[in-house]
Amino acid sequence: MGEQQQSYTQTPQAGRIIISGGGTGGHIFPAIAIARALQQLQPDIQILFVGAKGKMEMEKVPQAGYPIRSLDIKGMDRSNWWKNITLPYFILKSILQARHILHDFKPHAVVGVGGYASFPMLFAAQQVGIDTYIQEQNSFAGKANQWLAKKATRIFVAFDGMEKFFPKEKMMVTGNPVRQDILAENISKAEACRFFELDPQRPVVLVVGGSQGARSINRAVQQNIEFLISHQIQLIWQTGKLDYENIQQFIDSKAEQIQYRAQIKVMPFIQDMARAYAAADVVVSRAGAIAIAELCVMQKPAILVPFPFAAEDHQTHNARMLAEKQAAWMIADAEVQEKLVHAIIDLCTDEEKRKNLSEHIGKLAIRNADKRIAETILQDLKRRYHELSCSVSTNVNHHS
Repeated sequence: MGEQQQSYTQTPQAGRIIISGGGTGGHIFPAIAIARALQQLQPDIQILFVGAKGKMEMEKVPQAGYPIRSLDIKGMDRSNWWKNITLPYFILKSILQARHILHDFKPHAVVGVGGYASFPMLFAAQQVGIDTYIQEQNSFAGKANQWLAKKATRIFVAFDGMEKFFPKEKMMVTGNPVRQDILAENISKAEACRFFELDPQRPVVLVVGGSQGARSINRAVQQNIEFLISHQIQLIWQTGKLDYENIQQFIDSKAEQIQYRAQIKVMPFIQDMARAYAAADVVVSRAGAIAIAELCVMQKPAILVPFPFAAEDHQTHNARMLAEKQAAWMIADAEVQEKLVHAIIDLCTDEEKRKNLSEHIGKLAIRNADKRIAETILQDLKRRYHELSCSVSTNVNHHS
C-alpha cells in the first residue's frame, strides 16, 4: 500500500496531529502506539503520518489503518562520506514538501518519533509556529533532536538523566511506547512453544536483530549452531530479509539431522512477537530503545549486542545503561563471534542468573508510555485552544 491523499475537515475541536518519522520498526511501532492512544482518548481526532519515501513506514502505517504522505529525504551515510554530497538538496526538498503538507492538513501539533522524515517535518512546523513534540527513544540524544529541542513544546524521554541533552523544563520522562499486542497478551511458555512446534521442557533462545536483522549476530549463531544444538538449545531466529535465504539453505543442508528442523525455527520477520517472547528463556537482541522497552515489559533475560554504526553510538549507551543496572548482559559487536554462543549457553544453563536479570530488567518497565504521551499532547492542545478562545473573546469585547 502506498501514499494516500485525502481531504481533511477543519474542525479545531477534533484536533489534527501529524506523526512523523520511521525507517525501522523501532520508530514505526511507537508511532502507531501513540496514534492509537490518541484515538482512544479522543476518537474524532485526525491523524496523518509522514514518512520517508521508500522506507518501511510506507508499508506498515497503511497496514495499521492510517493515511501517510512521504518526503524525499535520506540519512547521512557514515561509512561513505562522498555519498553525502546530495544530502543538502534532499533536506531542502523535504522541508519544502513538509511545508506543503502543513498547508494541506493544517495540524495543531506535529510529533517526531525519529527517523529521516522526523527532522524536516518538525523543522517546517517550528518555522510557522505549530506546536512540536519530540519523542526521544534513546539514552543518548541525536544531534538533530538536540537542535530541534530549543523550539519544541515538549520532549518525551525514555531514560533518566537526559537533561544533559535537553532543557529540563521541557522534558517529561514517559518511557517508550510498546506494541499493544505485546502488552495485551498473557501467553504461557507451553502454549507459545506449541505455536512454534518446540519442546517446552528445553531452553528456547529468541535471536532477533531488529526488523532488519543483524549480520554479525546471524554469523555467530550460524557458525556455532552445532554447539548450541548439542546443548539441547532451541532457537526462534529472526534473520532479517537479507540473510534469510542463506540461513534457510544452511539449515536445509543439514536436513538429515532431524533435530535441526525440530530445534530451529528460522524466519525473516516474526509477526507474532508476543508468542516469541513468551516462548523464550533468553533473548539475544540489538540494543535499540524499543527492543529494550519490550524486554523490560516482558521481563526477559537478555544478551544485548549494540549495533556499532548507530547514530552517536546510541545503542551502546542504551545497552551499557542496562548492564550497569545488572538488567542485561552486553557483548560488543566486535566480540560477538567469540563470546555470544558461550554467553547463551551460560545463561540457558543457569536459572539463578536468568532470574536475577529478569528481576532487574522488570524494574525498568513502563507499560503506559503511549497513554502518558497522548494525554499530555491532548491537554496541551485543549489549553492552547482555550487560550486562543479567551484571546479572541477579549479582543472582541475590547473593540465593542
